[in-house]
Order: sequence, then C-alpha cells, then structure tokens
Amino acid sequence: MLAVSWRDIILAVLPEATLSGGASGQAIAAAEGRLGLPLPHDLVELLRETDGIRAADGTPVVWAADQLVRDGDLLVVGGCGGERFAYELADPAAGILLKDRVVGTDLADYVVRALGPDTERSW
Repeated sequence: MLAVSWRDIILAVLPEATLSGGASGQAIAAAEGRLGLPLPHDLVELLRETDGIRAADGTPVVWAADQLVRDGDLLVVGGCGGERFAYELADPAAGILLKDRVVGTDLADYVVRALGPDTERSW
C-alpha cells in the first residue's frame, strides 16, 4: 500500500490535473466480473481514489473501471491510438507493459512517467 495517496502522487507530478471521484466498490466488482479476474491491488486503490487519469493533453493514462479491457494475456489499463498500456496477467508484479517492453516498474512508476515531462517517458 502506498504511504501517500494516488491523488498526492498525481498532483505532485501534474498540479493542474483535474481528478474525478473514485470508482465505487460496486463499479470495481462489476469490472472484475466483466473481465473474469481480480484487478491488481494497486489499480484497485487508484480507482477508489480517482476513476481514471488523463494527461494534460487529454491522453487517457489509466482508464476508468468500466473501460478496462482484457486482451488475451494482458489487462489493458490505458492508452490511445496504437499505444496500449497493460499488466501481464501471468505476472502483474512485472510492471506496466507497452507491447513487449516494461514502461513502468509498477503502476506508480508508469503514472509518474506518463504524466511527467516528455523527457521522463522511455517509450
């Protein structure tokens, strides 16, 4: 569990961020039922605080609970166009992936990189 809140992390990196209310327990349970799997703990904690995150340019960094997608062995949690950021279902602790590369060692690392200046993005 984080020592600080997800809102604190997001606002520290992107102070002008507008955050939505958190997803309800019912919405998270509905997503898990629809996807047929439990969501990773860090994702659940984030969704409870803010149901999705968008970068300053509007790019969806983390989708809302009702937008999460299971794609084969991946749980896609964000992105747009050709970029899809995902957990590998076999090993969610391996980090957040873009195609076959790790772009965040965990969800917090990915969120900080995605919201930070372009120089922090390694993808």
